[in-house]
Formats: sequence, structure tokens, C-alpha cells
Amino acid sequence: MSKVDCDDSDAPAPASNLAFCDAERNAVYRAIFERRDMRNFAGGSVAPELMRRLLDAAHHAPSVGFMQPWRFVRVASSALRHQLHALVEQERLLTARALGEREEAFMQLKVEGLLEAAELWVVALSDGREKHVFGRRTLPQMDLASAACAIQNLWLAARAEGLGMGWVSLFDPVAVATLLQMPCGADPIADYVRQRVSIGSKTAESMRAKTGTVGVESESMIQSYSFHRDAHHAHNPTIQYHAAHRNGRPRQIQGRLRRLRH
Repeated sequence: MSKVDCDDSDAPAPASNLAFCDAERNAVYRAIFERRDMRNFAGGSVAPELMRRLLDAAHHAPSVGFMQPWRFVRVASSALRHQLHALVEQERLLTARALGEREEAFMQLKVEGLLEAAELWVVALSDGREKHVFGRRTLPQMDLASAACAIQNLWLAARAEGLGMGWVSLFDPVAVATLLQMPCGADPIADYVRQRVSIGSKTAESMRAKTGTVGVESESMIQSYSFHRDAHHAHNPTIQYHAAHRNGRPRQIQGRLRRLRH
């Protein structure tokens, strides 16, 4: 990725040669300060190479014990998108009732854009997280904190690319996990929608089938795969799962895929 063209000929010497130049530093702070949670979208599409850059940014987030517990699930099926929307709408009504006297005001708010956005992704915490003890023995919630770092990376990168994103957390995680055929132990934490607009955000989560087949396509920074659990679920290209590896070295997902193929 190319750097900002910096002309520091008249600028004072930086405190450290690791510091960004003024233009680079200002760009970082601008992305932080201008990030917004979007709700209104206009359809369209997002180029695959742009999606790859955003996932790359997310996968470079810090994580406790380098566990990288996040998985990003791209939903490409219109029918599945509508089913997710129905789950969100169901929780929206339940949330409104729980607000009591504020129910009517809450129902006037637009809280999601699942049907309008160009892309819909789900972020989840991977199954098998209990094996990661370092940094989590007394604070097991660090898996969620780590995934939140990946989401923030993704959000800021989206802002820098001129994409609008919205984070939706109004859903029953068990219902979403069931709909997306997630294995036991995988926990969805967000629906993310994105669109080429002024500003925005996104997310997703991990899955593994106990039985069934897995199609694997290795790429330089991202591994994409899909699965079906048994003969009843035909191979489904409308759900894609993404896990990271860096510098050409496959991450933990590689061993998991080998087990699934046997």
C-alpha cells in the first residue's frame, strides 16, 4: 500500500523516526473523527478488491494471545438477507417493548439498512475459543474485545475508502447462528452493512461444520471457504467465510480445514 506523499522539508524533526508525517497523521485522525454508524443506503455494489483491502485491515487488528477469534461471513443470498432482516425486526419490536414509555419514540428510529445496503456481512466469534488460555484465564471476554478491535479496523478503513457502514446488534444470536448453520460454540456478534456513501462501518464471525464438505480457495491474505453440514444442505456459494493469515503463513484455520476434509 502506497504512503501519503509527505514533504517535510520545512517541518521540524519528528520526535521519533517512527512517527508519521503531518499528512499521514492527519489522515489517520480524520478517519477516526469522521467515522459514523450509517443507517441509510442506496444499493449498488462494492468492488471485490476493495472488500479485500477492508478484510485485510480487519485481520491486522491486535488480539489477546494472538487468538484472532473473529470470522467474517459474507451473505450473498437475497432470501437469506431477508431472513436476517426478519430476525432483526423481531428483536427491534421486543426492544421497543422493553423500553416502556420510550417505545413509541424508539419505533420512529431507523436502526438498520440490511435490505438496502450493497453488502451484508455477519461477524462472529469462532468456535473452539476455550482452548485459548493466554490472556483469557481470568478474563475470558477478551475474545470479544479482540473481535471489537477487528471491527474498528474495518470501520476506519471503510471510512478512508469512502464507504458507509452500519453495525446492527438487534438480533437473537442463537437464531442467527442457527440460520447460518454455525457450529456449536460460534457466537454471532454483529450484522454489518456497507455502501459507497460518505462515511461508515462493518463486521462478522467464525464457523465450522462438524460434518459435510468444505471448499477451500487460498489467497495471499485471506482464505475463503464455505460448507454444508450434510447431504440436506447443498453446497452454498451464498455464504462465504473469511479467516486471516499473514506473510503467506496460514493461521489456525488451516489445520481446522484439514480436519474437516477427513
